[in-house]
Amino acid sequence: MRLPAGEAPTTLKRAAVAVALTASEDDDTAFLLTLRASHLRAHRGQWALPGGRCDAGETPVEAALRELDEELGLRLTGAQVLGTLDDYPTRSGYLITPVVVWAADSAAIKPNPDEVASVHRIALDTIERDDAFDFVGIPESARRVIRFHHQESLIHAPTAALIYQFREVLAGRHTRVTELEQPVFAWK
Repeated sequence: MRLPAGEAPTTLKRAAVAVALTASEDDDTAFLLTLRASHLRAHRGQWALPGGRCDAGETPVEAALRELDEELGLRLTGAQVLGTLDDYPTRSGYLITPVVVWAADSAAIKPNPDEVASVHRIALDTIERDDAFDFVGIPESARRVIRFHHQESLIHAPTAALIYQFREVLAGRHTRVTELEQPVFAWK
């Protein structure tokens, strides 16, 4: 579900992330997931898709491509954009547009240490597992909190919600994720 620029609540700032698809180490398809640098002001040390705030006059696609270049050194063009997923409004005041791209030359990845602690290739079969996601309740909200189980970590919304919707799209299911909650620590 896309909110047109004029219909976005004025309190939400536009942002975009890249769901960057590439070859995995096993020559299957994977997406790129980053661990944010520990010295960042916001969301430091958290798992994230490459992305950030849209600059003035910038479309979400342009922002996702710019952020992918700034964070991982991957220069892609609109020709590599496969599509977009639903906008996701965050409790911290952003409206995130996920942009799905094909990053064929992922060998060129050069993580920017000012923003990224590490970058990981997550094979698509990882998110297709029945136990890859779970949903829990919290006293602060009637909405369910989504969590993605990755190795020994729990990845929360918004990242988990966006990955979950991508999984659902791959399976041919039309699943909306805006009603999925974030944990309280992500509300600021």
